[in-house]
Amino acid sequence: MTQLSYDRYCSEVAAQTERLRSAVRGADLSATVPTCPEWTLAHLLVHVGQAHRKAEGLVRLRVTEREFPADAGGLPVPGEGDPALDAGAAAFDAWLGEGALALERTLREAGPDAAVWTFGTEQKATFWARRMTNETLIHRFDAERTTGVPLAVVPDVAADCLDEWLEILGSPLAMEYKPEFKELLGPGRTLHLHATDTAPELNAEWFIDLTGDKIVWRRAHEKAAVALRGPLTELLAVFYRRLPVGTGGVEVLGDHSLLDFWLARASF
Repeated sequence: MTQLSYDRYCSEVAAQTERLRSAVRGADLSATVPTCPEWTLAHLLVHVGQAHRKAEGLVRLRVTEREFPADAGGLPVPGEGDPALDAGAAAFDAWLGEGALALERTLREAGPDAAVWTFGTEQKATFWARRMTNETLIHRFDAERTTGVPLAVVPDVAADCLDEWLEILGSPLAMEYKPEFKELLGPGRTLHLHATDTAPELNAEWFIDLTGDKIVWRRAHEKAAVALRGPLTELLAVFYRRLPVGTGGVEVLGDHSLLDFWLARASF
């Protein structure tokens, strides 16, 4: 269940992209991204820009099947080979901005209930508005870790990003796509996330139960085999493997090995 309005997601796509662009302006785009060491900054930005274009094409064309039409987005990129370096940083920055603007515009024109294929249970445009908000946010973290910009995100967006990640991991489609997610399940395996810097009404606590035949979670304060406590932005970054465990003021209480087990397997 989404926590933010559709209009807010549309706005956040543009806002998170602008934060990403700001983080890399003037940076060496050939620098290795520490959280995605197989990528340079250029590769990271290509990934984000193409994700925006793919989502925009799916919504614009109202694609309802998994087979994408050739014009459903993803290309072109500005230049050949390593596009950011070949085309120039300014051209690449503009390319990112254009893609985000087109996506925001298409999402607003379509509305939240437009029928669109997704890899989730909800086959509507609202899925892509939320997914691209959070995709951009997490890759903004990647860019900021690379360029030394402090991580920061408003609490309701951070909490929704955590919700969405748990929804994806617990979905039947995710289990089908990555059968290794089933390895997470086992007796005694429970996790608790507790944000220490948010207002009580946000209810920024999560209980994750892996003891059954699927991943189950809820917003709740409950005792678990392992708990993570700390500021919400840093908690999100650790849980998404964008900060190392034990940094950013996040403390681990209980079974560290269970947390390591989760982090090693809970990834796209």
